[in-house]
Amino acid sequence: MAGRLFASRLRSVIQIQRCGMMTMDRVGNRDVVGFGYNGEPTYLDRVDFPCPAVRWKENTPDVMALREKEKGDWKKLSIEEKKALYRASFRQTFCEMNAPTGEWKGMVGITMMVVTAAIWLFLYFHTFVYPPLPETFSLERRLAQLDRMKKLDMNPIDGLCARK
Repeated sequence: MAGRLFASRLRSVIQIQRCGMMTMDRVGNRDVVGFGYNGEPTYLDRVDFPCPAVRWKENTPDVMALREKEKGDWKKLSIEEKKALYRASFRQTFCEMNAPTGEWKGMVGITMMVVTAAIWLFLYFHTFVYPPLPETFSLERRLAQLDRMKKLDMNPIDGLCARK
């Protein structure tokens, strides 16, 4: 009981703090037509939940006239009127919701800039920060070391499969 009382007092504070969604103070002259995605009067265009709680456009005289006309026979409505009724209730169609936005181009661009900066940083460190490799890393020195190891018989391989 105390939890419900506390939640009811905080509800108005929470609704005012949400800036991105339409809450009761932001609904205005729109019709609240359903429960919505999360039980609050918000408008969200979602493919998986196609019924928002409020209509998209506010009630204007021309929209109200179309709503009165839609209560009658739908065959008397023109295509333009049906589209206007749809746009009064919804912001986007399903095709518009599923259409590519081009957001991937920005992500690829940022990724390429980060990779380029990493390559330049690597080249800078390789050129100016790291000391040069020791002379024992040259090919002649490594071959001489291998020849010395063979002559001194270092770490010989013994066993059934060892070649002699």
